[in-house]
Formats: sequence, C-alpha cells, structure tokens
Amino acid sequence: MRSSRGLARIIVLLTALGAGGIAAYLAYGTGETPVAPSQQVEKVDTTDILVASSDIAFGTALSPANVKWQAWPNSALTPSYIRKTASPAGADQIAGAIARTSFLAGEPIREDKLVRAGGSGYMSALITNGMRAIAIEISPENGVAGFVLPNDRVDVLLTKAEKSQSGETYTGETILTNVRVLAIDQIVEEKSGQRVVIGKLATLELSPQDAENLALARRLGTVSIVLRSLSDKTGDGAIAAKNADRINIIRFGVNSSVTR
Repeated sequence: MRSSRGLARIIVLLTALGAGGIAAYLAYGTGETPVAPSQQVEKVDTTDILVASSDIAFGTALSPANVKWQAWPNSALTPSYIRKTASPAGADQIAGAIARTSFLAGEPIREDKLVRAGGSGYMSALITNGMRAIAIEISPENGVAGFVLPNDRVDVLLTKAEKSQSGETYTGETILTNVRVLAIDQIVEEKSGQRVVIGKLATLELSPQDAENLALARRLGTVSIVLRSLSDKTGDGAIAAKNADRINIIRFGVNSSVTR
C-alpha cells in the first residue's frame, strides 16, 4: 500500500518537472526575446510655418536668424500664420519688420503682430511705452557728419548767443544725455567727389517733459547732437540733476524773447 503511494508521488513529481522544462524551453529555448504587441500610431497631417527660433522682445527688428520653419498640425493652423507653401521665402520677407508684441521661442510668427517698414504704426512700434518721438534738424556740422544711426545713443547740446555790454558771447551746455535715436532721415549726396550719407532730421526718443524742454530749447539757439560710445551706459536721457533748474531758465528765455 505504501509502495503504491510512493510510486504515485514520484509520477506526479516527474510530471511537474517535465511540464516546467517544456515551459522553460518554449520561453527561452529559441533564444529570442518576447516582442510586445506593436501599437499603431495615427498619422497627423502637418504644414511648415514660420516660428520664433528664440525669444523675441517687443520692438525688435526681425531677421532670418530670429525665425525658422517648423511642422505644425493642420488642425491648429490659422490664416495669420506664415506658411511655407504660400511664402517659401517668408524668412527673408519678414526681415526688417518690427515685432509689435513679444514672441516666445517656438511661437508662430503672425502678420498681425508685425509692423512693416513704412507702414502705418511703424514708428509708434519703435517707441518705448511712455516715451515720445520728436524730430530735430541736424547738419553735418551738428550731426556727427552722418555717422549717427538708429538705436545709437547721443547727448543733446544747446548753443546760444548772449548779448552783454562787452559784446556778444556764445555759450554751450548739455541739456539731455543718453538719448536714443529712433531714426535718421538719410539722403545720399555727392560731396567732394565721394558719396556720403548726410542726415537732415534726427528723430529722438524722449519723455514727454524732455520733449517739451527740447522744443523750447530750439527757440533759444542751435541744437546739436553728440554721439556716445556704444559701451557708455551712464545717464538716463533726462536733464542732469545739477541743471534741474534749466527748465525754468528755458521757459523764461523763450517767454522773454517772444515778449520783446
């Protein structure tokens, strides 16, 4: 009786060992790694559009280096996006346009957020919020001989004649410092057999108060601009603190000249 039970246990054990061996062979015997079921990816139709290649600040003049083509889902396209299919040279066509608002890297470039040179709102897009633009006449003698360009920084000088008992004397003083040049009305002319660029008007960016002071100062004498070094960041575009009373002096001088 005991021998028959022992024989049954041995048979069950051998059967279990055989089943385990068969399972191990099926799993690893072929030497191939089990492959997970593949998942089918749905294809999305895209169109290349112009996007910002890096962050673009408000008022920046765009260039091809600021933008790039990027695939964009057709379901998310809007008419204002610049598409490669419609404008293959779009990166070159936007060169010189001004960013009316800021762009984040990867954000689509939109026509309604750009201001084209010569278009409506071009100059207003250049002006910093809260500032004003005012144009003054310049000449080669008082305009750094045509070397002042947009985005340069200048100081503004006032030269005026003063009469006294001993005769007429001239005085000069700096009335504005570190002023941003928005634009130069440049005309190419022939001079001494060479082609030179001479600015007739300089458009400056000033605070409302400084713009008023400059307009008054022009009534007193000759206004000149002095080019600053690119690395010179001192000054804030306002009248120097030591000459803070010049506002009243200018007003008095203009009013006196008008009264006479």
